[in-house]
Amino acid sequence: MSGIIKNTIVEGVLPSYRKLLEYLEKQYLPMSLEEVGYWALPNGDAWYRFLVQSYTTTDLTPEQIHDLGLKELSKIQQEMKLIMRQVGFDGDLQAFSKYLRSEPKFQNTGAESILSGYRQFLNDIDSRVAHLFGRIPSAKCEVKEIESFRAKEAPVAHYYQATDDGTRPAYFYANTYKPETRLTFQMEAIAYHEAVPGHHFQIALQQELRGLPEFRRNGGYVWPGYTAFIEGWGLYAEAIPKELGLYKDPYSDFGRLEADAFRAARLVVDTGLHALKWTREQAIKFLEENTAMSKEDIIVEVERYIVLPGQALAYKIGQLKIFELRSRAERMLGEKFDIRAFHDELLADGALPLDLIEEKMQTWVNAQS
Repeated sequence: MSGIIKNTIVEGVLPSYRKLLEYLEKQYLPMSLEEVGYWALPNGDAWYRFLVQSYTTTDLTPEQIHDLGLKELSKIQQEMKLIMRQVGFDGDLQAFSKYLRSEPKFQNTGAESILSGYRQFLNDIDSRVAHLFGRIPSAKCEVKEIESFRAKEAPVAHYYQATDDGTRPAYFYANTYKPETRLTFQMEAIAYHEAVPGHHFQIALQQELRGLPEFRRNGGYVWPGYTAFIEGWGLYAEAIPKELGLYKDPYSDFGRLEADAFRAARLVVDTGLHALKWTREQAIKFLEENTAMSKEDIIVEVERYIVLPGQALAYKIGQLKIFELRSRAERMLGEKFDIRAFHDELLADGALPLDLIEEKMQTWVNAQS
């Protein structure tokens, strides 16, 4: 059997790869554009606007999103500076971020410190989450270490939903590869985003909606029109634990804001590349000046935006829409506003495009008035 496999690879697979490489080097690359944005392609502006509308499920233009990103980034950075002064650091945001990444007390010492840290954050939120939600999913979410064979290439953490029949719980997968690079002040926001009250709450409750067809109960991530709600909810879920007295550590709160600033910067860079004729180098420089990411990670992000235009906009746009709907409901209902009822209604029909979510929530507000 091994001889057959080896022969297939040597005589079939490798020659095909060599042929592909030769085509890319001699025919494809010489014909490629120097510009990286969709604006440089035939009908590129219209195509990018379509992608923006598809991923955000709004009528916002690329220019409006670009300006919104700059405004949000500035606002978040002001909040970050307040925390920096609160802890007595003398310097700018870049210097503070560099300090946080070099100070040993913010570095995990091993896999167990990472796993136990995440478990503690989820225990803390589990004991208080009923103050924000009337409906609690029946499926449990367990913290699980990412397997060693995939840890090097895996993200810092990710959510894996429970089986539909309830025979296996959901998993919050935590990456323990190079534990000293998994910074403690970033972990609290990650736990809330991926598990409770973030993706686990939203997806597990959606799985319980037996009136929905299976493709909607279990396949939300497949459809671009759902990304804004799913990831917007994840970002919203990073923030609301503050209302329960969590983020007691100012450094963890800074980590939350740092992550939020990165999502705002995405609005600027994605639209800059594909609508405002930014170069790859402009995008890299902007992220270097406005985030704490390493140069290597920035390059990976920018190249992701180049090949997947519009997708990165969904996260922050979705979060802002949820906050907007909540503020409107609070204003219109006054003392009648119930945060538990608001959250329950928001999640009651699973992931939806933002325009339908807005229509649904307005109908709910009108019924409460």
